[in-house]
Amino acid sequence: MTTPEFSRSFALNTIGGTARAVSIAAEAEERAALAARFDLVAIDRLEATATLINEGDAILCAGTLSAEVIQECVATAAPVAGALKCDFAIRFVAHLTNDTPADEIEIDVEDCDMIEHDGQSIDLGEAVAQSLLLALDPFPRAKNAAERLKAAGVISENEVGSAAFAGLKSLLGKG
Repeated sequence: MTTPEFSRSFALNTIGGTARAVSIAAEAEERAALAARFDLVAIDRLEATATLINEGDAILCAGTLSAEVIQECVATAAPVAGALKCDFAIRFVAHLTNDTPADEIEIDVEDCDMIEHDGQSIDLGEAVAQSLLLALDPFPRAKNAAERLKAAGVISENEVGSAAFAGLKSLLGKG
């Protein structure tokens, strides 16, 4: 198994029975590797604070990540800078059980925030990286995207609606 770009492992035997506060931050090389993995222009900052709580075979993790990212505009490919700050909650479990064959996997809401650990440690860095990916704007748009699209001849959704029904409007009065 390869080590993730942003790995911050915590041994299970160091977490203990009381809440443990931790802070992590990605270095420049780690941010560059994550940006390449997530197809981003850049990640200028990625930090997280979290509380780890040992709960038997599971480790509960709740925290906040903050990041500064640069994405490509989906319409113009221009760089779009953005700042993120979001909460995350993850349950690291010893074994994810799935008796269903691999081609018929059903995911419950409870499964969405679970990550399997190897019985020795958890990787908070990779969990934060995955949380960042989920928090990114899936359709970033530059401030001038609408003007650039209009100049290129692309019409807006509002214009499509009115143009598509313009002919029908004149027929409404006819019986």
